Amino acid sequence: MDVLIAGFGVVGQGITEVIRDKQELFQRRFGKRVRIVGAFDSHSCAVDPAGLDPSALLTRKCATGMVGKERLDTDMAQLTEELEYDTLIEVTPTNIVDGEPGSTYIRTALGAGRNVVTSNKGPLALQFGELSALAAKNQVQLRYEASVGGAMPVINLSRELLMGEKIYSLRGILNGTCNFILNRMKEESLPFSSALQEAQEMGYAERDPTYDVEGVDSACKLTILANAIFGMDVTYSDVVRTGIRGITEEAIALAGEQKKVIRLIGEISENRLEVTPRLVPIGHPLAIGGTLNIVQLITDLAGEVTVVGPGAGRKETASALLSDILAILKDEEVRNGAK
Repeated sequence: MDVLIAGFGVVGQGITEVIRDKQELFQRRFGKRVRIVGAFDSHSCAVDPAGLDPSALLTRKCATGMVGKERLDTDMAQLTEELEYDTLIEVTPTNIVDGEPGSTYIRTALGAGRNVVTSNKGPLALQFGELSALAAKNQVQLRYEASVGGAMPVINLSRELLMGEKIYSLRGILNGTCNFILNRMKEESLPFSSALQEAQEMGYAERDPTYDVEGVDSACKLTILANAIFGMDVTYSDVVRTGIRGITEEAIALAGEQKKVIRLIGEISENRLEVTPRLVPIGHPLAIGGTLNIVQLITDLAGEVTVVGPGAGRKETASALLSDILAILKDEEVRNGAK
């Protein structure tokens, strides 16, 4: 399998490391190598149809801040269309305004008959139906486990292990940053501003934490889950959203007196699509602390199924991307065996 990596930040570097380190797995399980034939970031690109050295890409990025030669007139969308490869690994930053540039890269790759594996929430939260239809039309795969919960495999679980179940509803904590902040406010009686500053100092929150604390990140993930698991046709704007910026020390203390904690909960059900702070009894699975994500699926046969895992991080997101790459290789193996 030849891959093109769009985006070479933390996630792009993480999946490059994994591709380098998992070659023995690819060979043993599928009798194939996974080769990186192209990679680009916002300033540079590197291309070699014979395969690029993953370690050299990582070293160059660390030393120069660029993955390859400075791109002057190179059109990355054109490269995405014209370069010979099998799968686009699209890991550019999330843009919830219009999904760009990821939307164009994904659309171009699918239109050219290439599979796409992505961690990018923006295109999926805004254009899920369009992109899924394009993949189906061109008989290629669009996979996005990494866009929702890092190493928490909720989409693959629901589609494969729970494929015979009727899933009635879903609820969960989809943003580890908010969970960390709310937990610190409770544990140390910190005001929101101090807990947020601590999260930023520890690298859990960005300098501009709006996407996290206003519930934008959670709403994007909820949109993807609603479409992928429940077959809805919704976009980010359909989610009722309330963030945690307004949560006070007094509210945290009052919840504690009731033996409850406040958590930012996303829920999908027949008549609900929302992200909002809620009271959760201490000891309940959704009262989980730290930066973990958790999702509960309510099903007809298995009852309540709970999935917990790290929601973000270099290795964690790379783990989800790897699972999708392996799924594509497995599907190709099955289809080739049926011929």
